[in-house]
Amino acid sequence: MSAHLGAICDEFYVSTRLFLKLDMALERETVLHFFDRLRRDFPDLCRFRRREDGCLLLEGDRDAESGRRWIRLDGSSLRMGHTSPTDVDEVRKFTALVLEQAPFHLTFSELDYDHMDVVYGFDLDYRGNHDLLLADTIWRDHPLSSFLMADRAVRVIDAQPYLGIALRPECDLQAYLEVKSRTHTFEVRSDEFEKQAISVFLTARQYWGVNGSASLVEVAGALFDVCDELAAEQVVPSVVNPLAAAIASRS
Repeated sequence: MSAHLGAICDEFYVSTRLFLKLDMALERETVLHFFDRLRRDFPDLCRFRRREDGCLLLEGDRDAESGRRWIRLDGSSLRMGHTSPTDVDEVRKFTALVLEQAPFHLTFSELDYDHMDVVYGFDLDYRGNHDLLLADTIWRDHPLSSFLMADRAVRVIDAQPYLGIALRPECDLQAYLEVKSRTHTFEVRSDEFEKQAISVFLTARQYWGVNGSASLVEVAGALFDVCDELAAEQVVPSVVNPLAAAIASRS
C-alpha cells in the first residue's frame, strides 16, 4: 500500500490521533522543545500557530510536492497527519518519530492512554446531490433501497453509511467505515449544487488496558497494517472505486 492511493481519488490523507484520559500541561518550553526536535528530521515543519480553540498546530508547506505534514496538540489529544502523501511508508516514519518523542517531551504515561486512531481519508469531488449518488451507488441493491427509492421518496436527503466492527473478541481493536456527504437540503430544494468532496473515512482504533502493554509506535504500526489491508481488500474496491466510477459517469 503506497502512492497509488492518491491516484484513485481527488485527495488522499492520513491522520493518527492519540486520545488521553487527562489533559496535557502545554507549557511553552515543553512544546517548543518537542516541536524543535521534530523539525530536525522534518525541516518542512515551519508554520507554528495557535488556533482560536486554543490548540497548537505545527504544519509544513501547503505547496510541497511531497504533501503537507502537520501536528496538533490540544488538551486531551495528540494528532498528526499527512495530506496528499506520495508514499504511506513516509507517513509511517513521520508518525513513528512523533510517537517516539512524545512520551519523553510531553511526559505521557501508559496509564493515561485511552485509545489511538489511524484514519485513511479519500475525497471525491462531485457537483450534485451527494446523498442521491450514495443511494444509487451503495444502497441500490440493498434491502434499504425500498425506503430510499420508494415512490413516496421525492428527494434523497441522507444516505450516509457509518459501520463499525470489532477485530478481536475483546472488542479493543476496532475498524470503522464512514462515507460523509456534504450536500445541504437548501441545495436539494434549489437544485443548485456546489462542487464539494464526498469523503470516505476508514478508521482503525485500538483501546488500551485489555491485551497487555505495547509501545505507541507498535500500536500505530499495527493500526496502519489494518488500514492497509482493509483499504486494499474492501474499502477501495467496494466503496471508493464504485463512487469514483459513478461520479465519472455523471460528468
